[in-house]
Amino acid sequence: TDEIMQQEIRPLVAVDIIEQLHRQFAILSGGRGKDGAPIITFPEFAGFSDIPDEDFLNVVTYLTSIPSLEAASIGFIIIIDRRRDKWSAVKASLTRIAGAFPGNLQLVFVLRPSRFIQRTIADIGIKLYRDDFKMKVPIIMLNSVSDLHGYIDKSQLTRELGGTLEYGHSQWIHHRTAIENFAMTVKTTAQMLQTFGTDLAETELPNDVHCTEDLLSAHTDHHSKLKDELKLAVKQGATLLTCIREPVTRSANSKLSPDELENVATVERLLAQLDETEKAFDQFWTKHHLKLEQCLQLRHFEHDFREVKLTLDNLMEAQAHFADIGDSVTRVEHLLKEQKQLEEKGQEPLEKAQSLALHGDQLIQNNHYAVDSIRPKCVELRRICDDFTNETKKKYDILGKSLELHKQLDKASQWCEAGIYLLASQAVDKCQSQEGAETALVEIEKFLVTAKEHQLSNPKEFYNQFDTILTPEIKANAQRILQKLEDVQEMFDKRQVSLKKLAAKQTRPVQPVAPHPESSPKRASPKTTRPA
Repeated sequence: TDEIMQQEIRPLVAVDIIEQLHRQFAILSGGRGKDGAPIITFPEFAGFSDIPDEDFLNVVTYLTSIPSLEAASIGFIIIIDRRRDKWSAVKASLTRIAGAFPGNLQLVFVLRPSRFIQRTIADIGIKLYRDDFKMKVPIIMLNSVSDLHGYIDKSQLTRELGGTLEYGHSQWIHHRTAIENFAMTVKTTAQMLQTFGTDLAETELPNDVHCTEDLLSAHTDHHSKLKDELKLAVKQGATLLTCIREPVTRSANSKLSPDELENVATVERLLAQLDETEKAFDQFWTKHHLKLEQCLQLRHFEHDFREVKLTLDNLMEAQAHFADIGDSVTRVEHLLKEQKQLEEKGQEPLEKAQSLALHGDQLIQNNHYAVDSIRPKCVELRRICDDFTNETKKKYDILGKSLELHKQLDKASQWCEAGIYLLASQAVDKCQSQEGAETALVEIEKFLVTAKEHQLSNPKEFYNQFDTILTPEIKANAQRILQKLEDVQEMFDKRQVSLKKLAAKQTRPVQPVAPHPESSPKRASPKTTRPA
C-alpha cells in the first residue's frame, strides 16, 4: 500500500532520533482539524531556540511523515503554545517553522503570551513581521485555549490545550518504535523468503539418491526455520495490535484517535502483507518440495532400475547360453532340471522388475515431471520380463520335444534289439512244423503291433514331428535307428514270408499199393530150422 511504501522509503525512523523525540518540543498528538487535517503541536519549551537546526528538522520531518498520504495532503495544522513565553519566542518559533517545515501547511494557531505587555508586543509584531515569516497560510493569534476551541473540537486537543484527547508521549514513542520495528521485521522476513525462493529456483537437481536426500533435508530444515520466523513475526504484529487497541479494550467509553486508528490500519496492513507473503511462499514451497520429492522418487527409481536391469541382463545372458537341447534322455532330463533352476532363479528378479514397472506407472499417474524418462524404462522392464518368460516357454517346448524324441529313439532302439532277440530265439527246427511256424507267426504279429503303438512305423511323420529340433548329430542318430528299424522290419518281413510258407506246406497222403509176389508171406521151410 501507499502507506507501507511511504514507511519503507522513509529516511528516518523513531529509533534514529529517539533522544530528540523524548525532548518533546514538538508532538503529533493524534488530533485532527474539522476537515481531517493532522495537528502538530509545539508545546511550551524553554530552550526551543537552542535546539539545533538538524534536530528540529529531523523531528518535524519525522512527524509529518507519520500520517497517511491522504491526511497529509489536506495540510497540517500547527498549534504553537507560547502562553508563558515572550514575543521573541513566538517570533523565533514562526521563523524556524516557516523556514524548515517540510509538510503542506494549512493553518498556524499561536497561543500568544498571556502577560499583557507581551501580548501587546505580539499583536504589533505579528502585523509588522507577518511577511517576514514567508508563510502563505493564515497565522491566527489566540488569547486563550477557549478561542482555540472555536476552531478545533476539544476532543481533538490534549488536556494541556483544554481538550479531552488522551496522549502519553512515552507510550506514543513506544508505539512508533514498535510499529517501525514490526515493519522492518515484515520487510526483512519478506526479503529472507525471497532470497530463499531465489536459491530454490536456481538449485540444480542432484543426480543420485544420497545428494537428493541431503538437499531435501537441508531445504526442509531451512523452510521450517523460515516458517518459525513467520510465526514470530505474526505474533509480534498481533501483540502490537493488542497494545494499540488497549485503551478501547480497557474502557468502553474510550475511543482511538485518528492517528491511533491509522496505526491499527498500518499494523493490520503489515499483517495482511505478511499473510500474503506467507501464502505465496507456501505455494512456491509446495511446488518446490513436490519437485524435490519427485526427484528423490526418480533417483530411487533409476537406482532400482539399474540394479534390476543388470540382474535381468545376466539372466537373459545365462538363458542365451542355454542352447543345448541334449543328445540323450538323461542329458535332456538334466537340462530340464537346469532350466527349472534358471526359471526359479529368475522368479525374484522378474517380480522385482514387474513391481518396479508398476511403481513407475504410479509415478506417471501422479503427474511426475520426468514422465518421458520413466515410461521407456517401464516398457523396457516389461519387454525383458516377457522375453525371458517367452524364451523359457520356448526352451521348455524344445526340451520337451527333445525328451520325447530321445525317448522314442530309445524305444525304437530297444524295439529293434527286442525284435532281433525274438527272431534269434525262434528255433529253426521248431518252425519246420506247421504248428511251430504258426506259433512263430503269431509271436511276430504281436510284436509288430507294438511298433504301431510307438508310432515308429512312419519315418516321414517322425521327421515332420521333430523337424524343429533335429540337429545334424540327432538327425544322424535318428537316421541310423530308423535304418535299423527298416532293417529289422525287413528281417521280420522275410521271416513272415518263410513262416507262412512253412505253415502252408501240406503233408502227402499214403497211397495203397498191391504187394509183389516175392513180398507175399512164405511158409516155414524146414531149412530154416537147425537142430540145436
